[in-house]
Amino acid sequence: MEVITETKLPLKLFKKGKVRDVYEVGDMLLIVATDRISAFDIVLPGGIPDKGKVLNMLSAFWFDFTKGIIPNHVITTDVSEIISKVKALEEYKKILEGRAMLVKKTTPIAVECVVRGYLAGSGWKEYREKGSICGIGLPAGLKESQRIPFPLFTPSTKAQTGHDINITEEKMMKMVGEKTGSIIKEKSLKIYELACEYAEQRGIIIADTKFEFGFDNTDIVLIDEILTPDSSRFWSRDTYVPGRSQDSFDKQFVRDWLESIKWNKEPPAPLLPEEVVRKTREKYLEAYRRITDKEII
Repeated sequence: MEVITETKLPLKLFKKGKVRDVYEVGDMLLIVATDRISAFDIVLPGGIPDKGKVLNMLSAFWFDFTKGIIPNHVITTDVSEIISKVKALEEYKKILEGRAMLVKKTTPIAVECVVRGYLAGSGWKEYREKGSICGIGLPAGLKESQRIPFPLFTPSTKAQTGHDINITEEKMMKMVGEKTGSIIKEKSLKIYELACEYAEQRGIIIADTKFEFGFDNTDIVLIDEILTPDSSRFWSRDTYVPGRSQDSFDKQFVRDWLESIKWNKEPPAPLLPEEVVRKTREKYLEAYRRITDKEII
């Protein structure tokens, strides 16, 4: 199976993220999702076949699904349409198929909008220590992975390297302004509520997720990726049992294997075994299949 871990298009590189290569196309951006995979904030060697397609097409699905709540930055994911606008990409059609998204160039709002509906990850760790998540108090006696009484909006800073840092809602309001802060909080919670209801009918619990927003002129729009296994914690509803960690549709196999070999989480990262790659790929494809009722390949 072919793995695309790097792209070299005849366009100006705008940004290279952990997974996505972003190119400038006039007043637009071309986002290409590769098969790179990161863990513990480090990009691993090799990649996961078709992962980039899952991330791109799943984001495209959710952007369309949530456009009634808030507009987004997507112009098109149709590669033929992209090539009609950028003739120099003709010979790269095979690479771009399923991976490319042409979007409006926006001015990003400098916070990550995290919404949590269940006790997991750093939220569970803080709750055990302090009885709260990001300073928001919760009832005593909750278990790991338990649904919390109401979804929590817990913003964080957008770190260029390393981990994002949780901030209070009050600090976010000071950073971005009360009006902007109120809008992105309200939209984040509405999107999460709508997506959770839809996903649960298809056997997936969205435990938590993060959104990013930007300004398209004066309008606030949804940007980046949305509700993918990379930006969210997806659990299987069928095997969900509060009180323990859950079966997930993301790179948990990768994290578990890296923990099992006692990797020090410093570069260089080890090469993943074929079995870990295969299982991780299956999880990404299964998430896409359940949510969209379509096959990626």
